[in-house]
Amino acid sequence: MFHIKRKVGKIEIALDAKKIGEDYLFTLTGGEEHVGAVALGLYDEKSQRASSSVLTMPGHREEYLALQGARQVSRATKKTSVFVAGIHQDNVSPEEIRDIVSAADEMLESFIAFYKKRDKPAERDKD
Repeated sequence: MFHIKRKVGKIEIALDAKKIGEDYLFTLTGGEEHVGAVALGLYDEKSQRASSSVLTMPGHREEYLALQGARQVSRATKKTSVFVAGIHQDNVSPEEIRDIVSAADEMLESFIAFYKKRDKPAERDKD
């Protein structure tokens, strides 16, 4: 359904989205791909708020990417989302980590823009 790649320093990261019924499954991978963290995003119609919970593999640091990704997707789509993150680069510096997080955020914003653009014709058809 949606695929985007970005070269960030020495590695390439990829964001993939798949629709499963009304819900979404995302993978954010790069370098030596793996499952580092998995988050579940939920949207509560009553409160109009999104929340997310995360499980992180010991020794991995993808928690923020998965947690924020699931929350942002559920907020934008008002659907349940599962977000799997696994990016590995040997000897990564703090600056490289910031660049990867920034690129991942931009890629997620690209998905949200894609989703909103794709969703608009259906709204116009209702009028």
